[in-house]
Amino acid sequence: MRVLGIDPGLRNLGWGVIDVAGSRLVHVANGIIHSAGDDLGQRLLSLHVALTRVVADHAPDAAAVEQTFVNKDGAGTLKLGQARGIAMLVPAQAGIAVGEYAPNAVKKAVVGVGHADKGQIAHMVRYQLPGAELAGPDAADALAIAICHAHHLQSAGRLAAALRGAA
Repeated sequence: MRVLGIDPGLRNLGWGVIDVAGSRLVHVANGIIHSAGDDLGQRLLSLHVALTRVVADHAPDAAAVEQTFVNKDGAGTLKLGQARGIAMLVPAQAGIAVGEYAPNAVKKAVVGVGHADKGQIAHMVRYQLPGAELAGPDAADALAIAICHAHHLQSAGRLAAALRGAA
């Protein structure tokens, strides 16, 4: 199974793709999409076009996006939410189910604690995906989201198999 992780951002949208075979995770690709344009509409369009290209190039089977946390800047949170909408729309347009994870859940899945910093996340992503060259912190976060989703899908699959076996 191929999983796309997306770390939404209006200026920098991180993405990462991994292959999952049983408990084995393999890095496929990662990058950062830098939005272009002077107004919000142009920025969102540029994110949509570039992320659509990523989905077409890598053909993921599943996708996951980090949930937005609300901060003191309400306008900034709303703009981030719009970028997150693009991050959810593009895989959905390709017929791909999109999972959503809170930042602390992603950190806990990858690092083991819910309050890890970006350096710890990047270190553990490199550890779990040997040989991965990270495009930057946003790409590392996106790969962490993909890893979190892969673990979630594996757990859900084991639970379903156990329930079928018990029936």
